[in-house]
Amino acid sequence: MRKNAYENYGVFIRTSQEISDIEVEVTTMNNMLRSQTDLIRTLAGSGASLPLAESTERLSRDYFKDDDDDDEEPTDLAKRIELLPDSLDVLLTERRVDDALALLEEGEALAVRLSKANGGVESVNRDAVRQFEENLSERKSGLVVYLVDAVRQLTFRGSELRHAIAALDKLGDGSRAHTLLLQSHEERLKRNMNQLRQGGASYGGVYTTAVSQLVFSAIAQASRDSVAVFGEVPSYASELVLWATEVTEMCASVITRNVLLSSAASGSLRAALECVQIALGHCALLEERGLTLCPTLTKLLRPSVEQALQATLASILEDVGSLAANDNWTLDVSPQRGSRGFMSNLRLTTSGHRFLSLVQDFLEDYPALVSIQLGQGVLDCVVEIFEQYVQLLVKALPGQEVEEEGKRKVRIAASEDQQLSLLGNAAALVDELVGGAASTILPGGTQSSGDLRVSRTSSLTARSPELKDLRRQLQLHVETLKLNLCNGIIISLCYDDYESKLSATTYFQIDSDVPTWHENPTPTPLFQSIFQKLVSMHQVAGHVLAGKDRVTQLFLIRLTETFVKDLSTNPELWCPIEEDPGSLGPFGLQQFLFDMQFLTVVARNLRCLSRTVFQAISQEEERMKEAYKIGGAELTSALPDPAWLEAAVFDNFDHLMDQWFGLSGVAPRDVSDVQSVSSTRSND
Repeated sequence: MRKNAYENYGVFIRTSQEISDIEVEVTTMNNMLRSQTDLIRTLAGSGASLPLAESTERLSRDYFKDDDDDDEEPTDLAKRIELLPDSLDVLLTERRVDDALALLEEGEALAVRLSKANGGVESVNRDAVRQFEENLSERKSGLVVYLVDAVRQLTFRGSELRHAIAALDKLGDGSRAHTLLLQSHEERLKRNMNQLRQGGASYGGVYTTAVSQLVFSAIAQASRDSVAVFGEVPSYASELVLWATEVTEMCASVITRNVLLSSAASGSLRAALECVQIALGHCALLEERGLTLCPTLTKLLRPSVEQALQATLASILEDVGSLAANDNWTLDVSPQRGSRGFMSNLRLTTSGHRFLSLVQDFLEDYPALVSIQLGQGVLDCVVEIFEQYVQLLVKALPGQEVEEEGKRKVRIAASEDQQLSLLGNAAALVDELVGGAASTILPGGTQSSGDLRVSRTSSLTARSPELKDLRRQLQLHVETLKLNLCNGIIISLCYDDYESKLSATTYFQIDSDVPTWHENPTPTPLFQSIFQKLVSMHQVAGHVLAGKDRVTQLFLIRLTETFVKDLSTNPELWCPIEEDPGSLGPFGLQQFLFDMQFLTVVARNLRCLSRTVFQAISQEEERMKEAYKIGGAELTSALPDPAWLEAAVFDNFDHLMDQWFGLSGVAPRDVSDVQSVSSTRSND
């Protein structure tokens, strides 16, 4: 029995509802019969002998007689007042809204006429007029209640809905009618959205399309109905805009909750942007009707897209970081076809190729991000993730590894080849990222050929302040990597190697062995070490950074600057000299000047003697001379002969170059990387 009860419960409910409806109809018919009975009794009391049909026809003429007929008999007017409410009841029972409205208007006009008569109609007293007005008001309220109930039915739509709303407007309840019109569309929209959710449409794009169609179609239909019934009334237009904004907020909430949150959590930026574009596309169609809701929808959806954006950036760094943990830090050409359809000859590390590929995919979403007013931060995001990647490269330098709990370790670049590969990797990425940004952001930036693309990108970058700023910020991070690399090299030379470690004692002891040093002066061990490091780095860069002479030159300049800066701040050198300048002898001074001139010759031959380096070397020489003078000695006699100093420096440079290339198995003058000493002398 319980099973049968559950199975037939729906039928029972529907049957109960039908019985309730029948009871209402029976009650209505009972009222109508009573009205007809009263009508027959009235006719019988008047003594009329006309047939029933003829009497009904006369009454009908009486109902719709012209109110302006001044010859109307008072007795007929009294009957008309008495019968008109009953006729309204009949029309309301039969749901004849138009006829009821017409009769109601006639009754209201009659009531106004009687009110203006001021008792001139003898057969109709004031109490009867007042009762007549109350009856009309009661029937009018009943008609309003019926229309309101009808409008609230979800099955009441289209022309029926507009007809009922227009009837309410005619009854003087236009403001309520307009609100009911909007509520009717909203309730129907909610029902359709519930059915959509129950239908199982879960895929982001499909679900967003379905929701957008439902929402913005409902807004468009409500707008059409509002204009059709009420026209361009400002107050109703304002209410429509406010309602449309609320419905748009509901749409944004549904899309965010069911689609964008999952995309943001998974870092699927492209999927999130696709859904946003779908929603905005449907929303934009309303602009033809004067409803500009895209800014509102964009503002509501933007936070979720920003979350997806940040998750995408984190995903890029996670992906690249996993490769950096096992990267061998060698520059190779990627075997994969470039993202723009041509084979790239770009030489990057494994993690560098992956980083570039992911960032190029990210930049392809730039137009979609611009549409939701997030394009301004795209280039900032590129700078941000490049900075994070450069930090990974810095951690790969010797001495830079930091143990952090929960952080993935980075493979150390132990050799000079690997260290220069880090620098070449970052420098090449700057050019590619700026080129990719130019191709995406500026019109006409994409080319099918590598050479044409580089040329086109350079010209576009020169004209674009945004790209100029992008290159500047990216280059700053490359400089950070370069600075850390140079600091590591100089620290290793000046402090880790005991034999080449520089101190004031090195120059204090020179005067105790005057004949030997003056006959065969040589650079101190530290300056011989910096010579070897500069030449070695120059050679390694020749094949690691092939074709990037500018990168090599700037690196060697920075390395030389770092060495001179460290020399100027070395406390073990300058503190003893400045505290006891008298301990510095004339040959100690000459040795320092010899070392600095030797560094100048080395830097000039390797094309890394910048103006900054030259000025720094000159300042250190003057500083040492001043310290010697403070010690009380006579400076002029202690200075070496310039010709002798130049010859001794070049002889040592030649000797060390021959010795270096002899050890490396390469003829010194066959190497084009290093400028010849003879040419240097001629230039001087």
